[in-house]
Amino acid sequence: MNEIPLVSLADIEAARTALEGVAVLTPMEESRWLSALAGGPISLKCENLQRTGSFKIRGAYLRIARLSEEERANGVVAASAGNHAQGVALAAQLLGIRSTVFMPEGAPIPKERATRAYGADVVFHGKYIDQALVAAKEFAEQTGAVLIHPFDHEDIVAGQGTAGLEILEQAPEVRTVLVPAGGGGLVAGIGTAIKAMRPDVRVVGVQAEGAAAIPASLAQGVPVPLENMTTMADGIAVGCPGAVPFQAIQHHVDDILTVSEESLSRALLALVERAKMVVEPAGAAAVAAILDHPTQFETPAVAVLSGGNIDPLLLGKVIRHGMAADSRYLNLRVCIPDVPGGLAKLLGELAAAQANVLEVAHERISPSLLLDEVEVHLQLETRGKAHAETLLSRLRERGYTVYE
Repeated sequence: MNEIPLVSLADIEAARTALEGVAVLTPMEESRWLSALAGGPISLKCENLQRTGSFKIRGAYLRIARLSEEERANGVVAASAGNHAQGVALAAQLLGIRSTVFMPEGAPIPKERATRAYGADVVFHGKYIDQALVAAKEFAEQTGAVLIHPFDHEDIVAGQGTAGLEILEQAPEVRTVLVPAGGGGLVAGIGTAIKAMRPDVRVVGVQAEGAAAIPASLAQGVPVPLENMTTMADGIAVGCPGAVPFQAIQHHVDDILTVSEESLSRALLALVERAKMVVEPAGAAAVAAILDHPTQFETPAVAVLSGGNIDPLLLGKVIRHGMAADSRYLNLRVCIPDVPGGLAKLLGELAAAQANVLEVAHERISPSLLLDEVEVHLQLETRGKAHAETLLSRLRERGYTVYE
């Protein structure tokens, strides 16, 4: 790994010049609700508002813009679940270059449609980005197209690092920066920029628990592929970090944390409700880490919202999942006497506790029930964990047997 050159601050500053008029300066928004949880200022770096809906245009444009005329003639090819795809497609369109993108089967529909709208040919292959990347490499060998890797190239890391320069300018007092991490390009670039200018700032990468390749790789000292992955956060579902960003992560990133699917859901829901920000699950990873460990990070802190390209169908599912994780949906089984008025009495208790009944069903045939009992399955809407606990206590105090 020593032969791989580290991206420098000069590389990132040159990238910023090259990206003028292409990448936009995304806003930095202070988050009062996160600040209250953390006990100090927390701000959001809104890369979900970047062109193409994520940070990816930064690295993709820089990489393609530096191709020779001979390389441009054969076009470019990429593999992506959607964000890098859109960045490559737009960059190629702006530069007048033909592009082909391999996407994993089941990639979000909005990402696919946007990629096609930017002029790319889209080919579906494999279940994960890693499998689509293999197909993209084969396509490059067969056609002469230049592979634009989603994270494993010096230009990609340098391009993504321009977000780090912006963070230091927009939040000059920052002490901690949290960054979603998949293949590592964004956290490597941001870490490189920040450590070169402010080595005292802590840089933290955040991975989905079910797709966390970087911690094991750091332990081994080399990129180590995962055997399998399971996460809704397709934007950071990468089975192995790239060699170029991995070396930068070793040098410039202080810690890598992981967050659960429930935490990602809660964070996404909170961002929609409190920040009025639509993000994809990967884009919510840094906020999920803060919600999991609100007092662990020295403030002022910045959480990077890396992308906002989410399928509306998935958004609906994640919001429901987030509400359940936050105890705002409550599923219960309650045993009641099998007598006239028994269910009405139970529903009256729920109404008195201000719980909204979404679904109700009876279960009479069960060996665990007595002859004069019936089990009622309930799906309830509550105002949150405290309300749910109060509701459960109320039912049990009134003699009901309740199973969660």
